[in-house]
Amino acid sequence: MTSTQRCGCPDYESSLPSLGRRGFLGGAGLLAGAMTAGSLFDGAHRQVAYGANPDGNVVIVLSLRGGSDGVSVIVPKSPTDQANLQSKRPGIIVPTDRLIGSDPRFGLHPALAPLLPMWTAGTFGAVHAVGMSQPNRSHFSSMEQVERAAPGSGERTGWINRAIGLDPAAKPEEVMQIGSNMVPTELVGPAASLGIDSLNDLALPRLWNDQALAGGLRQTWSTGTSALRDGVLTALDVVGRLEPVTSTDLDPIKAQFPQGPLREVLANTVALVNAQVGAKVITIDYGDWDMHTGLGPPDPGNWMYDHLTHLAQSLKAFFAGLSPAMANKVTVVTISEFGRRIEQNGENGVDHGYGNCMLLFGAGVRGGQVHGQWPGLADADLIDGDLAVKQDYRSVLWEILSSRFPQSPVSGSLSTVFPGFTPDAGLDCMS
Repeated sequence: MTSTQRCGCPDYESSLPSLGRRGFLGGAGLLAGAMTAGSLFDGAHRQVAYGANPDGNVVIVLSLRGGSDGVSVIVPKSPTDQANLQSKRPGIIVPTDRLIGSDPRFGLHPALAPLLPMWTAGTFGAVHAVGMSQPNRSHFSSMEQVERAAPGSGERTGWINRAIGLDPAAKPEEVMQIGSNMVPTELVGPAASLGIDSLNDLALPRLWNDQALAGGLRQTWSTGTSALRDGVLTALDVVGRLEPVTSTDLDPIKAQFPQGPLREVLANTVALVNAQVGAKVITIDYGDWDMHTGLGPPDPGNWMYDHLTHLAQSLKAFFAGLSPAMANKVTVVTISEFGRRIEQNGENGVDHGYGNCMLLFGAGVRGGQVHGQWPGLADADLIDGDLAVKQDYRSVLWEILSSRFPQSPVSGSLSTVFPGFTPDAGLDCMS
């Protein structure tokens, strides 16, 4: 199985939109996209939340859709854990002599070698045994719960939308998706959302006589009162404010990235960040982690190895492409809906599980180490055969938001962003 094939998990496949559902958003379609909301869980795309940003910091939430296997990515090195992995994962174990990195308890999968300099420099770290307080193994349910981040409450909005909504002067472009006109759950809420395919789509097409549509559309919608009129005029305002980034030549930027699903999306992301238009939170999807079959040993040509190689090479190119002004202002965190079971199945894959790892890169990260309590992999330590969750993923997000946006309304209102939640003490994954 190659990294471009899917395992055919019915739950995962049913949660993915068809090409028809992805639709078209660009040019005049931007006007409708200014008011859209929904879900997109396929491929690589990104969503952006940006506006007033006094700190200039940017947080990128990289969703590893499909349920990544954290125990393959960040591997425990203790003799007991390695013995258990050898017993339960003989076909896919990453042995200690293949691991890289200097943490005494864990090692990195060898495919992450392009990012080893960041680990050594302390700008790449991880949190292990992380997940939801009440995990489940359903792709669709877990995706929704992770992105709402409000279990036990009546909230139906996403945590990013709630964070942006704390600013009463927030503009629609503070919640933007690139890749589809349907926003994922984390961006759903009362704050207006905008969807486009790339930065170049932040412009209206011109007519055959080179007369811009904007003037005619403004005149057409200059009178009356309706939600549609407000949406059209709001979208036109967005296009006008973001005009400086719409003509970005993305080809030379894309040339710096490896071929693959992250190439276009990260090229757009680095261009947006370097433009300093006020971006605060950018979300990116990198899917195809549902490795029920063919995860494989840690060698090129196997699904996990190739998928991690593309991730590592792409992130290396992304950080190398940041301008000097933004190089120390960008933080990346990975998130996935759940981890995988400890015991492999009969096809060199692993089924849905509970605990996982989150990777952190860039500004403010206390890197070169793995944070969090580790439950161990002995049978008595597992929950239903899965890695136990010892850290709630919201604790990681809480630390990131409070660390990177200290001057923002978000920092003092995290109990609104994550209702009813008290973060785990002593995680200290951010400086």
